[in-house]
Amino acid sequence: MRLYVGNLDFRVTDEELRSAFMAYGSVASASVVIDRDTGRSRGFGFVEMPNPSEAQAAIRGLNGSQLRERSLTVNEARERAERSAGRRRW
Repeated sequence: MRLYVGNLDFRVTDEELRSAFMAYGSVASASVVIDRDTGRSRGFGFVEMPNPSEAQAAIRGLNGSQLRERSLTVNEARERAERSAGRRRW
């Protein structure tokens, strides 16, 4: 099950995110989304947990909890919406 993790402190690393979720079960992957222009965290990430019951336990246990003094938002990730192929406007 793929989980969305929001309101991350910009200093949180992939490994720190993985570690927080490992308390609830096995973690297949954990990644903080990085802005391609600045190279800095965008303040959210995704965690993949193969066992749905462990993923639900992680949602219950970590949603609203503190990580680096920030209150996390954790829920099941939604499918990404289709984006238009238009140019970026500056």
